[in-house]
Amino acid sequence: MTCWRALISERTTKMSEVAAGKVTPVGTAPLWATLVATFFGMGRLGPGPGTWGSAAAVLIWGIVWRWIPEQAQWVVLAGLAVLAIAVGIPAATRFARALELKDPQAVVIDEVAGQWITLLFAPVSWKTLLLGFILFRAFDILKPPPVRQLERLPEGTGVVVDDVAAGLYALLVMQLVLHFRLLSL
Repeated sequence: MTCWRALISERTTKMSEVAAGKVTPVGTAPLWATLVATFFGMGRLGPGPGTWGSAAAVLIWGIVWRWIPEQAQWVVLAGLAVLAIAVGIPAATRFARALELKDPQAVVIDEVAGQWITLLFAPVSWKTLLLGFILFRAFDILKPPPVRQLERLPEGTGVVVDDVAAGLYALLVMQLVLHFRLLSL
């Protein structure tokens, strides 16, 4: 048991030191993978890099939606989420391999994808953006079944897909809140 604690402590220390820029990673991920995985550096902010990644995704959608015709907004947001997933899985894989960690905290492209999934089909207002942010962060942190089990998938797939599932849970709750008019818009 002591051996496991030491290994976990060593990995946790290594992960936080790499994220803080105190030590260099074992290997170096390609620049594209680092930029995508950390969502252009948002994953290097602390504390709580996942929260920063989610906040960036909300902020981007809160700005961009105005220039998209209303009937196309959900399509564009779904496209952004699919793009984040499709590029995020290989980026997270390369970045995690370079750090020799299963799921580095600095990888936040998964939070971006999950956050955008949460906001699908919701009218954009400060209330829906805030509710979507809170819902996604709650499901991402609590990881109800099968979200936690999806983390066991290999490499970047496990890193990203669990947040996609958390985003789907949050999307469902968001749509129920909107359907039953529990949020005044």
